[in-house]
Amino acid sequence: MTGTDLSRQNDTIAAVATAPGSGGVGIIRISGPKAHEILHSMFRSSSSFRDFTPRMLHHGRLLDAQDREVDDALVVFFKGPHSFTGEDCAEIQGHGGPAVLAALLDSVLSRGARMAERGEFTRRAFLNGRMDLSQAEAVAELIAAPSREGVYLASAKLDGLLGRRIEELRGRLEYLRQRVCLAIDFPDEEGECLPPLEFSAITEEVASGIRTLISGYERARSWREGALVVLAGRVNAGKSSLMNAFLGRKRAIVTEKPGTTRDYLEEQTSLAGLPVRLVDTAGLREHSDDSIELEGMRRGKELADNARCVLVVLDGARAEDASETFLAPFAEEARLIEEFGAGRCIAVWNKADIKPLPKDLNTFHQATMLPVCARSGEGIDRLAEAVRALCLQEELPQEGDLAPNLRQTKQLRQALDALDALQKAIALDVPPDLCSIHLETACAHLSDITGLNSTEETLNAIFSTFCIGK
Repeated sequence: MTGTDLSRQNDTIAAVATAPGSGGVGIIRISGPKAHEILHSMFRSSSSFRDFTPRMLHHGRLLDAQDREVDDALVVFFKGPHSFTGEDCAEIQGHGGPAVLAALLDSVLSRGARMAERGEFTRRAFLNGRMDLSQAEAVAELIAAPSREGVYLASAKLDGLLGRRIEELRGRLEYLRQRVCLAIDFPDEEGECLPPLEFSAITEEVASGIRTLISGYERARSWREGALVVLAGRVNAGKSSLMNAFLGRKRAIVTEKPGTTRDYLEEQTSLAGLPVRLVDTAGLREHSDDSIELEGMRRGKELADNARCVLVVLDGARAEDASETFLAPFAEEARLIEEFGAGRCIAVWNKADIKPLPKDLNTFHQATMLPVCARSGEGIDRLAEAVRALCLQEELPQEGDLAPNLRQTKQLRQALDALDALQKAIALDVPPDLCSIHLETACAHLSDITGLNSTEETLNAIFSTFCIGK
């Protein structure tokens, strides 16, 4: 729904609210002034019935667009404003076959509703004051959460915790704005504007709160977007086999020919419950005349530089027999660990079935070393747990943690920049009317997070990412 087509906000809308495909139950959602009329006209109760009792399930038969009985279902009516959207709403809980749902939706549309657009139900909830913009965004984040921890983070925002915290911070700045306005309007009155030290202290208090929220975004990136985990090492060390073992399927091509992977491959997966972006890079070798392979090695190095965890794969079959020179062939792998930092690396001793790793060898150049057999899957679960531990460093989301998304974090950073400029202005004894510009800018950015002054362009961009039925 575009910002110029405001008349459509009074339409009655409908959509299938369950995922595509077959299932035991399928839900159709209706919202708008005709919701009651439409549901009543297509419902035939299985018991004595005069009208819907709000929020109570009613059992009966449903009619298609030609008034033929098409499904046995449960329906519920919500009287506005006590509904998700704040309008009259109805939900049909029928059988979850695609043909059944198509027939039911067609019946709803034939009786005066139109198809909902992406995110239109949640958008109406926001416009009708049922939630602020941070809560609306949390709806989509909850649906898309790649892990249980991501669900907890989105749930805290859906409960309004982020919005309330933002309003607390904005309220402190609004107090400062009021005092500045008084100082401008009544310049001869003493005490109308706060003393510079107190003014600066409140500004720093708000800035500190914003910095805490920004750090929450950084901490939660792994749970929301997936930690970047890169496989690095020599050609033919078994990186592609290891990637396939993690994924549980043959994604990367595995051959005996060195240099099969000449570019990087990336897949989203979960390791011990942690969402990760797993990248298999081109194998390293000293000399290559292949320009594609050389570019692949360069890109692999760039990815590893930015990775949360680098798995340096050692080909255990290359180890020497003598204990004193056992690890001598792995100078290149040692150089990689030193380059990327032992704290970000795990040395993976692959092909442990061919040459087992001595029990007393559990580190390699200060990086943890774990034995695996990528082809058989032995040791993969333990390695996944080690990746999770390294990526998180025991920083698990706690109940009530706040994790702004990227859009919200951009607004927070811009508000913080305005407060930094304000602090400098205070230190230079800048007149109150000029200080007020920085205060207004900071308040505006905080207001954008909760949607107090968001533009139609912003709202369209946010809700266009939603699914149709939400």
